[in-house]
Amino acid sequence: MKLDNYIEYIKEKHKGQTRKQGTPYYMHPLEVSNILHKKGFSIEYQIAGLFHDLLEDTNTTYEELVEISNQEIANAVKLVTKEKGYVMSEYMDRIMKNDMARMVKLADRVHNLSETHLASEKFKEKYVKETEKWFINLAAGTVFEEDIKDILDNLKQEIQNKREIDTNSDSLER
Repeated sequence: MKLDNYIEYIKEKHKGQTRKQGTPYYMHPLEVSNILHKKGFSIEYQIAGLFHDLLEDTNTTYEELVEISNQEIANAVKLVTKEKGYVMSEYMDRIMKNDMARMVKLADRVHNLSETHLASEKFKEKYVKETEKWFINLAAGTVFEEDIKDILDNLKQEIQNKREIDTNSDSLER
């Protein structure tokens, strides 16, 4: 399995898509894959990281993923794919039962958390609550546990500092 071929594949599949901050979308799954690589995960995990948003955000099919990679990778990608009308508790339960899906989802959350400084305050607060509710438990006992906690603590501090600045600004204006 050659990672460069898969990178070209996701670039093509995510062509024309951008993240909220305007960067090409494919850079997100590439970063998820890089995080998995840095944490020492196998090439299969890295490929699943590259593919993690294909079923949800492109016209890629499960069958295509099996054909170009393997059943294990395709299954992990399917597990992290949010389907219309999904129930978060059921979604997280099924991810928890598959190590590859779990690690991909955690790497995805680490990357998304690392970019929240670009988001609105309302989004940051929502993301903190969602991470506390679902991802602390998902990360427990994994190589991502400390990363999630550290990034979350920093984000909460950033939100608190912004509130204090806003409060002080309001006081000065009166």
